[in-house]
Amino acid sequence: MSLKTRLMLSILGLPMLLLTLLAGVTLAVEDRQRQAALRETLTHGAELLAPTMGKALAAGDEQALHPLADRLLALPHVRALSVQDGRGQPRLARGGLRDLPATPERAATRLLEHDRQWLLQTPLPSGGQTPAWLTLAIDTTPLLLARYHLMACAGLTLLLAGLLLFLAGFATARRVTQPLKDADRVLEHLAFGVVPERLTLPASPELLGLAQRVNDLVDHLASARYDMQAQIEQTTDELRESMETIEVQNIELDMSHRRALEANRVKSEFLANMSHEIRTPLNGIVGFCRLLGRSRLEPRQREWLDHVQRACDSLLMLVNDVLDFSKLEAGRVELETLPLDMVTLVDDVLGLQAPLAQQKGLELLGLVYDDVPADLQGDPMRTRQVITNLVNNALKFTDRGEVIVRVMLEEAEADRVILRVSIGDTGMGMTEEVRQRLFQAFHQGDISHSRQFGGTGLGLAISHQLVEQMGGEIFVESTPGEGSTFSFTLPMASKGKADRSPELYLHGDIIVLDEPHLPTRRALKHLLTSWGARVTTQAGVPDGTRASMVVAALGADDLSEEQLAAWRQRLDRLGCPALLLVNASPPDLPDLPLPHGGEIIAKPVPRAALTEALLRHLKRTQRALPAPPDTTPLPASPQLLVVDDNASNRLLLRELLADSGVTVTLAASGAEALALARHRDFDLVLMDIRMAGMDGLETTRALRRLEGAWGRVPIIAVTAHARDEQQRLLRESGLDDVLIKPVEPQRLARLLEEHLGLEPPQPLTDVGTTKGGELAPEEEQEHAVVDLEMGTRLAGGREPLALELLAQLADSLPGSEQAIREAFDRADEEALLDALHALNGACRYCGTPRLGLLAETLETRLRSRGMHAVAPLLPDLYAAMMGLRRWQADQPSSMTKATARASSSESER
Repeated sequence: MSLKTRLMLSILGLPMLLLTLLAGVTLAVEDRQRQAALRETLTHGAELLAPTMGKALAAGDEQALHPLADRLLALPHVRALSVQDGRGQPRLARGGLRDLPATPERAATRLLEHDRQWLLQTPLPSGGQTPAWLTLAIDTTPLLLARYHLMACAGLTLLLAGLLLFLAGFATARRVTQPLKDADRVLEHLAFGVVPERLTLPASPELLGLAQRVNDLVDHLASARYDMQAQIEQTTDELRESMETIEVQNIELDMSHRRALEANRVKSEFLANMSHEIRTPLNGIVGFCRLLGRSRLEPRQREWLDHVQRACDSLLMLVNDVLDFSKLEAGRVELETLPLDMVTLVDDVLGLQAPLAQQKGLELLGLVYDDVPADLQGDPMRTRQVITNLVNNALKFTDRGEVIVRVMLEEAEADRVILRVSIGDTGMGMTEEVRQRLFQAFHQGDISHSRQFGGTGLGLAISHQLVEQMGGEIFVESTPGEGSTFSFTLPMASKGKADRSPELYLHGDIIVLDEPHLPTRRALKHLLTSWGARVTTQAGVPDGTRASMVVAALGADDLSEEQLAAWRQRLDRLGCPALLLVNASPPDLPDLPLPHGGEIIAKPVPRAALTEALLRHLKRTQRALPAPPDTTPLPASPQLLVVDDNASNRLLLRELLADSGVTVTLAASGAEALALARHRDFDLVLMDIRMAGMDGLETTRALRRLEGAWGRVPIIAVTAHARDEQQRLLRESGLDDVLIKPVEPQRLARLLEEHLGLEPPQPLTDVGTTKGGELAPEEEQEHAVVDLEMGTRLAGGREPLALELLAQLADSLPGSEQAIREAFDRADEEALLDALHALNGACRYCGTPRLGLLAETLETRLRSRGMHAVAPLLPDLYAAMMGLRRWQADQPSSMTKATARASSSESER
């Protein structure tokens, strides 16, 4: 609200409010006084004439009543009257009074007011017991008109007063606000840089000071403007001179820049040409040194030749770095798009860097994850160069521990993937300050590194530029004293087929793995398992079962004479071929006799070399890749694929399907099933859900992604632990139906009839299922260790098959017990669930009620309540396992025959 408005309200509003209140009070008082005067006049006049009218009424003198009535009608505002005798009969009426009110009970004058119509009743003494009554009708409309007249006068008076107050307020506000407006106008001009005229000084002392201060400000700004204009003119002259100087310098700088570019081009061409010229004779020196190394030399001469060879290698690496750096600086590096296999590429890089790792005793390992596509398109040479630089750098600055190369899938699209390659070491590490300038050319973390480790500081700079040119990014994480991890992303083209075909199939062969280095042991176990092998330790091989192969790693401590002697004795006792992995160069490999076949391989072992070694020494032609479909005609009977990692389960399903008119193919893992599916078509798949490596769900999804009819082939889940909710999830995951273990022959027959249209030649024997649930310790003692009748019933009425399954279960118990103990000791819930699930699945086909119920109870407890709930029942489980093994020992003849039949059945597969 403006100051002018506030002044007007203060001058006009308050007086007008007071005047209005005064007028209202005056009007109300005046109206009340007039009504009171009218009441008094009427009452007094009626009471004065009442005795006279009473006497005339009592005497019956009507002539005397008329003058009295006229006098009453002459009273103010009286318009009618009526006289009633004591009996209520009208004696006189004037003015047309209607609707007379009832006579009051008490003989007293009363006035009845109804809006503008009043009635005055006065008793008349008539000489009787009941008085007569005089009623006057009064019209108060004149009072209302008088009130309106007064209100109009008051309103007119207020209007005149308001006009006078408005004129007075407007004049006062103008005298006050006009100087302020003038000051505002002057300040506005000053804000826009215009010097206004000075203000006229007002007479008011309050505004006089303000006007004087504004005038002083105008004078000051005018003076400052004059000074600023002078400075601007002087600065403009100086700037003009500076611009002329800068223009001359820009011309000179442009000429210098052109000369620098020309010099840089000449330098890059010179470096490129000199690098070629130096590398040509250097390659000759290196070649002749290698030829000379093959001849007979004295030890001292060979030592000199080794020094020359190392010096040539360092010089050649330096020349290559300088050449690459000069090409990058000159922009002459062109990328190629060629087929690329990361497994082969990483193996090649590690093979070239292996001598340095072997010399230092470092573990060098390459891990290419399973989701990395096999059909990539990129620049193999530049990718190999970057990985080589980073691996060489990691080996150079690592004195103990390991260097691990990991290749994993970062992102995947329809025809393009992004890989993440990381090289981690356990070396000296680096500080944050060193990391900031790590990728600068000719720079190393410490000035002493070039003397201690060699190199020019170009490797990381070249790798950085190559990665960026290929569309990726490079990162480094490091902790001083703990090691470093170099990672870079690599965009590549791909056809979207991420599944890599297994190089060979081991069909459940037992391979003993002895590798002290944990990452290498995990990698080998995963690889061998994906090939279909059963990987275990020497202690985990079931009694009476022979391992197919031993894969063992020899460390530096194992190369002493004492340890080598111990290894000779151990190799004699193995009774199977052995692959010894030694972290040493081929000339330094130990001379160990391998009585049962095998060979000694230098680490790191490429995947292709491991595949060839296993094929050579396992001597099984069926491990080669399946023949193409055009060379192997499909049989006429329906093809059924059984996928289960448990040999007993596979054997039972094959026997149950023997009379069904289908051709059964067995697969011991998801990877093996996927490999078979790429080359053959099947009409139905029985899929175990929980398997090592690729589980049933992963295998199902991979099969559905295959081309051809695999999108429509029925895939039936075979599981020992599937509630209603789990069955719904299985069907939503792509499975067509669920078959609960132990398999009921009638249910299996219905599935064959439903999905293949087959009817069994004879009804299969019904098999009862074991009810799962919690097991109390006292209930567990009531179940027998072996129930052969129950086993025969579970095997579809085939007692020999029941004995075979029982023998296989007994032989697998040591491995199962070891897996359960190790998983429980490590608190690895997933591994424990796998072991218990496998044991539960195997027991469902055998007549072992005690062990089967314990296994199912433990699996149920682990799924529902966690690790703490299974601990109390584990001793009972181990006791049940021992009881079954003792029963096996007490039945040597039958169990030996069953074991032999089981082995022959597996070999026929």
